[in-house]
Amino acid sequence: MTENITVFTQNSIRITDGDRQIYIDPFQMHEEPHDADYILITHDHYDHFSPEDIKKVAGSDTIMIVPEKMQGKANEAADLVSRIITVKPGACHEIDGLEIETVPAYNILKPFHPKNAEWVGYILRVDGKRIYIAGDTDATKEAESVKCDIALIPIGGTYTMDAKKAAELVNTLCPIVAIPVHYGNVVGKPGDGNVFADNVKDPIKVEFKISF
Repeated sequence: MTENITVFTQNSIRITDGDRQIYIDPFQMHEEPHDADYILITHDHYDHFSPEDIKKVAGSDTIMIVPEKMQGKANEAADLVSRIITVKPGACHEIDGLEIETVPAYNILKPFHPKNAEWVGYILRVDGKRIYIAGDTDATKEAESVKCDIALIPIGGTYTMDAKKAAELVNTLCPIVAIPVHYGNVVGKPGDGNVFADNVKDPIKVEFKISF
């Protein structure tokens, strides 16, 4: 059920929905497909909002979706996409047929992702499944309340949850499939994926999408 999901590195993700291509936080892209129908940005840190990589995936009709409070920074990529739509956390949207919900993404005790920045994770409804891309977050009460079939969860520590805390969140969410992201590059070790998998409880299936 995850054949349509590719994770490149960090939180750089592509989801195929029929003939539509949805990219989240494109970063360190090696190819230039220029096939994005949508680009979703979780927040404005360089490894999530990269105009250099947006340029590689954007096409003439690409819609970019960003948190409202990073609209000014998002304008750095305005000439790369057809339009920019801003969102706030805790909302539902239908954008040209794409159904999304936004979930607050923030740190509880760390300073890197403050709640008042109003950065987001996304829940996409694709092929009848709810896919949660958590973004850079801790195990917040909002994250713990998400209902999803597939969860892409950061595990690298330092700026987000570490592997064990991420597994605890996944065990609370109880999706069908959990995919670890945001490790083995800027933060975290490739082996963190195994720590995560060892702490996720049955019957949740862990799938590794990042190649090292």
